[in-house]
Amino acid sequence: MALLTMVSVPASISAQPQQRQRQPQKWEGLADTPQMGWNSWNKFGGNISEELIRQQADAMVEEGLVDAGYIYLNMDDCWHGERDADGFVQPDPKTFPSGIASLADYVHSKGMKLGIYSDAGRKTCAGRTGSFGHEYQDAIQYARWGIDYLKYDWCSSENINPRGAYTLMRDALRAAGRPIFFSMCEWGSNKPWEWAAEVGHSWRTTGDITARFTGDPRQRGWGQTVLSIIDQNAPLRKYAGPGHWNDPDMLEVGNGMSVNEDRAHFTMWCMMAAPLILGNDLSKMTEETRAIILNKDVIAIDQDKLGVQGLRYKSENEIEYWFKPLEGGDWAFCILNRTEEPATLDIDWQDFNLTDDEVSNLSTSFDRITYSVKDLWKAPAKKAKAVTTKKNMSVTVPGHDVALYRLTPQADKKKK
Repeated sequence: MALLTMVSVPASISAQPQQRQRQPQKWEGLADTPQMGWNSWNKFGGNISEELIRQQADAMVEEGLVDAGYIYLNMDDCWHGERDADGFVQPDPKTFPSGIASLADYVHSKGMKLGIYSDAGRKTCAGRTGSFGHEYQDAIQYARWGIDYLKYDWCSSENINPRGAYTLMRDALRAAGRPIFFSMCEWGSNKPWEWAAEVGHSWRTTGDITARFTGDPRQRGWGQTVLSIIDQNAPLRKYAGPGHWNDPDMLEVGNGMSVNEDRAHFTMWCMMAAPLILGNDLSKMTEETRAIILNKDVIAIDQDKLGVQGLRYKSENEIEYWFKPLEGGDWAFCILNRTEEPATLDIDWQDFNLTDDEVSNLSTSFDRITYSVKDLWKAPAKKAKAVTTKKNMSVTVPGHDVALYRLTPQADKKKK
């Protein structure tokens, strides 16, 4: 008769179910508000070097951009050289002869953080070395260099599963041990807003932007207009929030559109709680560009800690009315004129009694709350009467432009 061998199992093991190993997570606390910074691609494309990055770093400090909250300085495609004998990626020795670690030290000394670019595919969009098959090595290399931000693209990705590829890099960044902001640049092709909240800190919702407000975007042979991107990003507001943001691509302010269009572009990104990643030459800015990207009242709409993406409430004859609930009971109210002609409007606040049922559950309640009205793009005239929502307001919005207001509830003046 066969003998049965009895194996003694410790009570501490047999009495408890086997615990599942905790899965790696993205770094928390890096995206409580949408990220702000600069990226090299929109203006310089692949023509980048350590000299250019240092120049832009200097300009960010000198122009007051760092003080305004723009802290990430991001190199896009074409910094790459080849991989070494052990498979670790190296910078292009011709354009980055001092190495990335040295550049990171310089950027950090200026009070900023350095960002880098790679691709989930075999090659980057410009044909440089991709991260496919080297995810953990690349994450280790970035941590060694002192990188703070990774923009991760989606070219040369045939037969690669996007959710798996981006989760793999998330895990690699976590394992490398250095907190790195993870910006997913998957173009919205696989609806990342439905699955990426636990993977990345932001995800692209559209194809690439170009410096065209409307009309034919084929100025460079590719790219989408500002208005078309707004239309794609607007319906996705329920997916955005602190730690995970919809990204309608980088800013084109200062790259050739009119001042009105630049102002509208910047404002709508702030209303949509979008990342504010500049893309112009910071060393050659006009006063008009400075006035737009350094408007701290408008930036505060984007960086509001409530973290709600704005609501396109109503559209009439190409005039759009947007509301964004803010911390402390305030609201941002924006009028976007999509036409080329100025529009004079009579604002009856009682037409805008709304409740944000989709995201915040907050109500404007103009029928019972009086708000003070602050115009965020126009300096108040001397001795001008305070504007409130007690009375209708007349406003003229130029073509391809916006009017933007911050509404603050007035204190209850009733006698106790």
